[in-house]
Amino acid sequence: MKAAVVRDPVDGYVDIKDVKLRSLNYGEALVDVEYCGLCHTDLHVAAGDFGKVPGRIIGHEGVGIVSKLGEGVENLKIGDRVSIAWFYKGCGHCEYCLTGRETLCRNVKNSGFTVDGAMAQQVIVDANYAVKVPEGLDPVEATSLTCAGVTMYKALKVGETKPGQWVEVVGAGGLGNLAIQYAKHVFGAHVVAVDGNPDKLKAAKDGGADILINRKTQNVAEEIQKQVGGVHTAQVTAVNDAAFSQSVNALRPDGRLVAVALPQGDMKLNIAKTVLDGIQVAGSLVGTRQDLAETFQFGAEGLVHPIVKTRRLSEINDIIDEMKAGKITGRMVVDFTKE
Repeated sequence: MKAAVVRDPVDGYVDIKDVKLRSLNYGEALVDVEYCGLCHTDLHVAAGDFGKVPGRIIGHEGVGIVSKLGEGVENLKIGDRVSIAWFYKGCGHCEYCLTGRETLCRNVKNSGFTVDGAMAQQVIVDANYAVKVPEGLDPVEATSLTCAGVTMYKALKVGETKPGQWVEVVGAGGLGNLAIQYAKHVFGAHVVAVDGNPDKLKAAKDGGADILINRKTQNVAEEIQKQVGGVHTAQVTAVNDAAFSQSVNALRPDGRLVAVALPQGDMKLNIAKTVLDGIQVAGSLVGTRQDLAETFQFGAEGLVHPIVKTRRLSEINDIIDEMKAGKITGRMVVDFTKE
């Protein structure tokens, strides 16, 4: 089968190679991949930012059809459409796995990083962790919900978002656009979208954003404080360490900053403001299987629609360049049904 693997030596790109999968182990299933989105985390993996993994098949925004079952699989059947998410599996028995915080498991495995991922014609999944894609949800759109969608749905939960509150979404790309839609259409919040790309800001408006701020021409924090008195929660999806520090100043007292993106560097946090304004900072790491099931359901109900465009596997390094240059609004999805 054809697959996109991290280059050796690691240089931020992938090679398309013919790869042979191993046989299935107990509790596993084989999935024929239909579509797989390319996420910024894939770029981090290809560049070795989390540790070098040459030869690893990338991809964690996968959707496909179960074609073979290993021994012991009872929750899936051949023909089911399932997801291949960043959270591949946890240990199942630590305090985090047992208390609804499974993505924090210290022995977690991640698709496309610690195990082979879905940017391939076929992928092996742990059946207990493959979330079914509901009827009525476009499988191309489901790819983005598998990662970007569930990441932002969970992050809005972490931000304790409530109806009528103001949410700042920093970065209106693949993550941010879905954050806007979930905040507006699922949580019932008002949204301030921040970006420096006019096309992304237009897409943010189309997705339901109430206020648009161009970070290149406006002072973001001052503008937000002037217009709405500060936001209740700031969702930072921009891969830029400065965006995190700036977002603290956009919060109102008792506001919460939720860190989602993974730029290199540190966040500046003024101690006096943090104490005197009761500022809270929280990290949010993707979502659990239950979060993903809920994320999919809202998509199936038509409350959110990812911006997606299909491409061919042969174009993947071109897509990487486009992502690095900030030229993509939404998500590019590799179509394996045409390869």
